[in-house]
Amino acid sequence: MNRRVRLTVAYDGAPFHGSAEQTGPATVMGALRAALETIVRVPVELVAAGRTDAGVHGWGQVVSGDLPGDVDLPTLVRRVNRLCAPSIVVRAAVWAASPEFSARFDARWRLYRYHVLNQPHPDPLLAPTTWHVTEPLDMAAMRLGCDPLIGEHDYASFCRRPQPTPGRTAPTLVRRVVAAGWHLVPDERTDGLLRFEIRGSAFCHQMVRSIVATLVDVGRGRRRAGDVRAVLLARSRQAASPPAPPHALCLWEVGY
Repeated sequence: MNRRVRLTVAYDGAPFHGSAEQTGPATVMGALRAALETIVRVPVELVAAGRTDAGVHGWGQVVSGDLPGDVDLPTLVRRVNRLCAPSIVVRAAVWAASPEFSARFDARWRLYRYHVLNQPHPDPLLAPTTWHVTEPLDMAAMRLGCDPLIGEHDYASFCRRPQPTPGRTAPTLVRRVVAAGWHLVPDERTDGLLRFEIRGSAFCHQMVRSIVATLVDVGRGRRRAGDVRAVLLARSRQAASPPAPPHALCLWEVGY
């Protein structure tokens, strides 16, 4: 008899064409499913808490699916990690309390982190996971720019609008953000490592990266902090800045 499993998964998004499984390109979920099927020798269907774009990383991605109930989970974790590490690592595996548990639909919030390296010269050790911005950034202005984002809004200005499905109502781009802010990260090599954190019920395609890029333009002086509300209310993709690079974004935690 099968049982519902809950996996906490970390991954380096650089080698993958996003997290969601596709026909053809290598994806995080495709590689994880293939590893699990190799071990348990039955077909496996997986559901992830959130979809991440190509190049975006995960630390606290949650995945659910059904596995044979006699599987020893610690052994499973070791075997999956031998097959998938270091690009993909299962950090934890537990049997779900309910057979109906869904990593996606039972999630109450997602927390993303984005890192910016704000100094004149690049850092080769931080380059794979940070966006290098050479112009000095005004942290106070960037923090003020976060205020209009809090609450439930239509984030159409910051989202890549999905292609409409014939005969179906266009999906809503209304989301609820409960926290957003910038922090200085202590680092022994630099005092210019900045972290943006945003927590919300869910996020649409490119939403976090577009918010980061717009706030960085506030920090550069290209926009004012007060402009962020106008961008939000415009509900037009052209009102916001183009998305920040994907490699500095990470799905950090999912809450249930």
